[in-house]
Amino acid sequence: MKEVSLEDSITSGEHVVFRELAGEAVILNLETSIYFGLNEVGTRIWNLIHQHGSFRNVFQIMLKEYDVASEVIEGDLFQMVGELRAKGLVSVSRLQR
Repeated sequence: MKEVSLEDSITSGEHVVFRELAGEAVILNLETSIYFGLNEVGTRIWNLIHQHGSFRNVFQIMLKEYDVASEVIEGDLFQMVGELRAKGLVSVSRLQR
C-alpha cells in the first residue's frame, strides 16, 4: 500500500454508508460489515473529504478551523485516512496535474 500524501484524492467506496448523529458518526461497508466510529473532529474530516476530495484542500480547511499546529493536523489526517483505508472504507489516488 502506497504512502498517503497531500497530493492525493480520497473517496469512499460505493458500498460505504455514513450516518451522523449528534455530531458523531459511523461509517459502514455494507459488503464487509466493517464499521468505523468517528468523533466530532473525525466527522468533520469525513464531511470535508466528501465535499472536496483533495487531501490538500481538507488539510488547508482544517488549518483554518482548528487552532492546532500544522504537523498535528497533517499527522491526524494521515492516521485517520490510513485506518479508514486499511478497513476498506476509502480509497486513495494521486491527483492528476
